[in-house]
Amino acid sequence: MASYKAPLRDIRFALYELHDVEGLTKLPGYEEMGRDLLDPVLDEAAKFCEEVLQPLNRSGDEEGCHFENGVVRTPKGFDNAYKLFCQGGWGGLNVPAEWGGQGMPHMVGMMIEEMICSANLSFNNYPMLTAGAIRAILAYGSQELKDKYVPKMVEGTWSGTMCLTESHCGTDLGLIRTKAVPAEDGSYKITGTKIFITSGEHDLTENIVHLVLAKLPDAPKGAKGISLFLVPKVMVKDDGKLGPRNGVACGAIEHKMGIRASATCVMNFDGATGWLIGEPHKGMRAMFVMMNAARLTVGLQGIALGEASYQGATTYARERIQGRSLTGTKYPDKAADPILVHPDVRRNLLTMRATTEGCRALAVWVSRALDMLEHTSDPVARQDAEDFVALMTPIVKALSTDLGFDNTNIGVQIFGGHGYIREHGMEQFVRDARIAQLYEGTNGIQALDLVARKMSAHAGRSLRHFFHPVAAYVEAKVEDETMGPFVQPLAKAFVRLQQATAQIAQKGMSNPDEAGAAATEYLRLFGLVALAYMWCRSVEIALPKAGTAEDSDGFYKAKVATAKFYMERVLPQSSGLFSAIMSGGKTMMAFEDAAF
Repeated sequence: MASYKAPLRDIRFALYELHDVEGLTKLPGYEEMGRDLLDPVLDEAAKFCEEVLQPLNRSGDEEGCHFENGVVRTPKGFDNAYKLFCQGGWGGLNVPAEWGGQGMPHMVGMMIEEMICSANLSFNNYPMLTAGAIRAILAYGSQELKDKYVPKMVEGTWSGTMCLTESHCGTDLGLIRTKAVPAEDGSYKITGTKIFITSGEHDLTENIVHLVLAKLPDAPKGAKGISLFLVPKVMVKDDGKLGPRNGVACGAIEHKMGIRASATCVMNFDGATGWLIGEPHKGMRAMFVMMNAARLTVGLQGIALGEASYQGATTYARERIQGRSLTGTKYPDKAADPILVHPDVRRNLLTMRATTEGCRALAVWVSRALDMLEHTSDPVARQDAEDFVALMTPIVKALSTDLGFDNTNIGVQIFGGHGYIREHGMEQFVRDARIAQLYEGTNGIQALDLVARKMSAHAGRSLRHFFHPVAAYVEAKVEDETMGPFVQPLAKAFVRLQQATAQIAQKGMSNPDEAGAAATEYLRLFGLVALAYMWCRSVEIALPKAGTAEDSDGFYKAKVATAKFYMERVLPQSSGLFSAIMSGGKTMMAFEDAAF
């Protein structure tokens, strides 16, 4: 059975040494967020994940959720774990203190959420959507709605959902049919059916606050006619106490490949009472506050399961004896050598390690910008942070989940046939990881968002927030005797990224299919360059400390060695991606429809 140990050493490296979380103490609201406060929180989060959540992961997967007579029941042990989660204040970690939260940096919250996802991804889906709903309500809800709903959601007594998808439309939300009819008291009557609703119904909270996309009677066609509504499962009286059941019910739960302990529901709204969030016909703007936060979290899910799979595979590779080393016996006291001695096993393990740690570093970098966006008083710095987060969100989401799924598969491969059976828990990581490439916008949609929106936004202004610092770093370090071996591969890959960007921008203007044809390879190329930049900066910190008294556990030495592997064995993929991008889209677009 798989076990999990929170990778606190690498998490602390990313937070404190690489991205200077303590530098946030200069921002309003974060003055107290020094290491003496944050370290105990990280320790307690690790303990909760290892001792409470991880032991429920396999049993939750095997039991799944139960649906009977409109009631959804979560697997055994989830209710108690959720109570402990709420008692620990984990659901309000990044919520401002004025609403009952902890007011901690997103950088820290993201790393704690990674631990939760590694330990039990299904469990994380219940509070994850609540956190996103809180963000949307605080950003666009009326003061009355904030006062009535947010405190209970922060404490975990009530939870939240995001209700977008309908059976005939997913990405193209302009096609939704759910209707909202104004009532005389200022509320609205919501009617329609939503599918794939995570945590749409369950037994962990006494109320569920649904954020629902619907169209008013006078709505313009398409996405410009969508409004957002708050629709509670149970009506809330003026005194804050619960009243009668609202006109919303679960019609079914989905039977899924993975995340089986997470309730994925069909939700029926039958004249349910709701209240407008934000302005009429401006629902997508409000919903994207929730969706963008969820996309970063989904990226973490890929990192988290890659980490869990790496830990399981590493333990197995040390213990499983099979054959002898190609260069001679390494463990003569054993009947055979551990499979860790074999080159292909080492290649697989290092691939998992290099991409997981690289993606973690990238996620923390982006979350730091999110903290700047929400807390800086400098309007220029705020705009810079907003541009950077917008640019990097699809990359973090798609790259981390693609690589995370790859890494869970690699973990099974290292186990061989033992990985394919349920006993060791490795196959569950594969099944759970697959959804992260699909929900909150498939990774193909993330790639289209990158090339069609983010690349061209504000005449390329967003791109400059990545291209300029990387270019400056390369120029400063490429000739450095110590850093050169790491920076030179970055420089070559970065040139490919620049040329591919120019190619897509030029051809995409005259033929959008050209940009679409290159989108997925372009996002992967962009992501690999971003990871290379993270690895160079990591090496700059680790190299002077490697092998010194400060490196008693060998962490910095291993960090440098992992970076070298990334530059030599992973980053060269950028060459093939570049060739595919530059070949254009003719071969796929000219193919006859009837021939498929």
